[in-house]
Amino acid sequence: MKRIVLLVLVFFMLISGASAYQVFIYAPDTLTVGKPLVVNGTTTFGIGTPIDVVLYRQVTTSTEVKRKIAYVQSDNTFRVVFDTTNLQTGLYKVEVPASGTGDSISMRQVRLIDRSDEITLTSQMTQTLSGKMYIDGKITEDTNSGVQIAVIGPDNSVIYGPMYVDTDSLGGFDVVVPISQTGDYEVSFTDDQGYVGSRTISIIEGHETIAPETTVTTTTILSAHGRTSRDNPIYFIVQPVGDAPVTISTSTSVDWVVEYVDANGDLHTINDQGDITPEKIVANGVDKPLYFKVYPYKYSVSAEVYLYTENADSVMVSPTVPAVFGVTTLAPVSPAESPKSPLATAGSMAAVCMASLFIQLRRH
Repeated sequence: MKRIVLLVLVFFMLISGASAYQVFIYAPDTLTVGKPLVVNGTTTFGIGTPIDVVLYRQVTTSTEVKRKIAYVQSDNTFRVVFDTTNLQTGLYKVEVPASGTGDSISMRQVRLIDRSDEITLTSQMTQTLSGKMYIDGKITEDTNSGVQIAVIGPDNSVIYGPMYVDTDSLGGFDVVVPISQTGDYEVSFTDDQGYVGSRTISIIEGHETIAPETTVTTTTILSAHGRTSRDNPIYFIVQPVGDAPVTISTSTSVDWVVEYVDANGDLHTINDQGDITPEKIVANGVDKPLYFKVYPYKYSVSAEVYLYTENADSVMVSPTVPAVFGVTTLAPVSPAESPKSPLATAGSMAAVCMASLFIQLRRH
């Protein structure tokens, strides 16, 4: 009798174990804010069964952030995607509540991190339409390695990349992307640690815009750029528009020294800022070309520099050293003005002594 009861109990246990549904979910341990949080799952629930997937933020208690419903597919899988844009950094969890029994894994912890402050762009965030968009900057964690760059155009199509670009010893990079239309371009950066962040560069026509009852003039910003060092400085030529004030500024991220010759031919040297704020010069009432020489303050630095101009007709890199920066040589000194060397002076004194000795001998 006892054996019969034991067999019945085992039978019911097998039935109850077989009827328990299982759910397993998978999510990344860490994720950069802004990247989609993809949650994949498998289950023994039937095809078409709705599965609740909840995203919670965990501080001292769990707070529901978002909830989505997934439906079991024919291969017993399900999938949901949470948008993490604008979420705070910290610890979160994704969970399928009341998912079943047994060895189900229905909860995963995810830590959201923000690396966007690792990106510094030195190129202008607003550029005029010229057929090219310049993307220059640095990523502090990617020195001498590389970064993957992708560009999405105003029509949400990928117009560049994803493509790996080499970085220098400072994490600097330099990319020129062909473009053909105005609008906002989203530039995203990814390295070997994952997604870093994105920036938006706006491309404008660069001409006068007329609003209802108001005339708004947009200032055209022109730029030229090139690599420079203390041993090989770069030279720029800026042509003003009429005699309007011209504003000239450098890119940032490097402590630049700027030498320039004004319309009167006077030479000036500017090094008032560090590597965070650009050097800035305002030239008033000039109608002649202005010449600039730019190089890093540190001898160990060789980097790309941009020279930006407002109210200028053109700015370009000079192919040669402008004559105004030519080396000034000292005028030759005439022999009469030349200082005598110690040997010459000693020779003269010896001659005087010999003459005096000769005179004394004749007297005796």
